[in-house]
Amino acid sequence: MAIQNVKKSINIPIDTVQKIGGMVILSLREYKKLCEKVTPMYQLKGKEASEVDNLVRDGQREYKAGKCKTIKSLADLD
Repeated sequence: MAIQNVKKSINIPIDTVQKIGGMVILSLREYKKLCEKVTPMYQLKGKEASEVDNLVRDGQREYKAGKCKTIKSLADLD
């Protein structure tokens, strides 16, 4: 079992806090919930859903067939 050193306090210089305009401290659980709420969720139906399904299916087919290439920037696209 690993031994962990745990500090009982966190020291943040006031200059740093003022420079960046403040700080927020959240638990990891609360942070994850906040991130989930920020991410938009879309539910497509009908023709729109079918079009996206076909687009994904075609992309997967092309990827498996080796038709995709790795690029370093958008300038590499032909």
